[in-house]
Amino acid sequence: MSAQLDPAYRARAIDSLGDTEIDVLVIGGGVTGAGAALDAASRGLSVTLVEARDFAAGTSSRSSKLIHGGLRYLEQYDFALVREALKERGLLLNKLAPHLVHPVSFLFPLQKHYERFYIGAGIALYDTMGGARSVPMHKHLSRSGALELAPALKEDAMTGAIRYYDAQVDDARHTMTIARTAAQHGATVLTRTKVTGLLRDGEKVVGAKVVDLETGLEHSIRAKTVISATGVWTDDMIKMTGVDFPFHVRMSKGVHIMVPREKLNMDTGIAMKTEKSVLFVIPWAEHWIIGTTDTDWSLDKNHPTATASDVQYILDHVNSLLREPITRADIVGTYAGLRPLMTGANKETSKLSREHAVAEPAPGLFVIAGGKYTTYRVMAADVVDAAAERLGSDVAPSVTANLPILGAVGYQDMLDSVADVAARAELPVETVEHLLGRYGSLAEDIFGLIAAAPELREPIPGAEDYLAAEAVYAATHEGALHLDDLLTRRTRISIEVSDRGLKAAPEIARLIAPHLGWTDERTNNEINRYFDRVHAELAANEEKDDEAANAARLIAVG
Repeated sequence: MSAQLDPAYRARAIDSLGDTEIDVLVIGGGVTGAGAALDAASRGLSVTLVEARDFAAGTSSRSSKLIHGGLRYLEQYDFALVREALKERGLLLNKLAPHLVHPVSFLFPLQKHYERFYIGAGIALYDTMGGARSVPMHKHLSRSGALELAPALKEDAMTGAIRYYDAQVDDARHTMTIARTAAQHGATVLTRTKVTGLLRDGEKVVGAKVVDLETGLEHSIRAKTVISATGVWTDDMIKMTGVDFPFHVRMSKGVHIMVPREKLNMDTGIAMKTEKSVLFVIPWAEHWIIGTTDTDWSLDKNHPTATASDVQYILDHVNSLLREPITRADIVGTYAGLRPLMTGANKETSKLSREHAVAEPAPGLFVIAGGKYTTYRVMAADVVDAAAERLGSDVAPSVTANLPILGAVGYQDMLDSVADVAARAELPVETVEHLLGRYGSLAEDIFGLIAAAPELREPIPGAEDYLAAEAVYAATHEGALHLDDLLTRRTRISIEVSDRGLKAAPEIARLIAPHLGWTDERTNNEINRYFDRVHAELAANEEKDDEAANAARLIAVG
């Protein structure tokens, strides 16, 4: 099966729905659903994945973009979760996705002298649990040593610091690339395909009814097993199933802001404890990502929104450390995501477990819930293992611990010879480094587009960090169907430029319209729809509470 997710691929995939009974139907195109599709397909099973919106449109594009064990879980004595996550961190850094997952350093400022012992012991344990050295070991720093790395910090804001390492990822690109890898292994992967009901044979679930949201046409998919990897929509699946699940999902909202890199004179990220969670200042190319919050959310699942109060909470806490405070005027982007936390005895979301669970609430229907982004592969393997028991003993075990995703193989060789690669592609070295960090060895595809159409080597007006070729590639290879898919998830233009992509949007629409078969009317509708979304989000960001922000955001569709 092709990993080129263009309109022709989608048309063939839609036409094939219902032709034969498949082994596994996966509902949900976040990282766990994409991971389950890859896990099942790589075992030789026939697989279809359906997603109502876009790959990673929910939680999996709105995280802190960290691949980490979770230092705060050590405080909760959740050693098994931390150990498991750190093992996955090593796999992602070294084997599975080295082009998309990279080490990142953090300073943990110490407020009191006595903190050095117990926080240092916790970070030492964290490093030890990480096993083989995939990132550098932590290091204790004096106050002056910390200020050398981070002159932006107040001198009286700490007695010293500990520098430690974790890893970061572009979560949306990673999720989409997993889905493409699943397609390469034979899975059918479809976005904008919404499940409207389950097919039943008595009590057994034998598939699902879906509607193609691009055409309105309905289809039935018959499957021996169905996997629900729907995250914060898990309780919607409970209603659709008509039976109670052994667990429910509670939503916690996490908000992040984005500020330009020059606003903070630092050569490292920052991690600090707050009364509710851990606040990170994370280097992100030419920006800093700062967050997150941790508050209950019970409103619209598709469009969680940052309020003025959320932003102020972040500013207040990060500014407590900074010589020169960050202001609202410095913020170029804001985003909010929902964490799917399994219901626990303690009502504070920051204390709910991030461990996952698998259940079969109805014969043939398997549900995976909980967990954290870093452990998506383990979650996927566990739920496919459960489905495999119903499919029969001849199903092979999971192989994804040794299965690099697309772009990983050959990436390091290209990076090691980046000057030669740049000369061959007739592009600046810094441009090729940017492309390698987004596509890995698939950057060769971008080079091919540019060779065929040299005008695609030009930066996108209004979003000069990206090439025109990248917009075209998103439409011809990465399954982008709408302007929002490209501006928000295939790239990060919607949060990386101060106008939220309003200048870039018409330019990108012009580039991709021929490849997606858009008429002039459709192109203008896409632009207007994106403009409406941006203005609604900006209005929502000015509201003080969730209810008002939710109402403001829902003025715009999509």
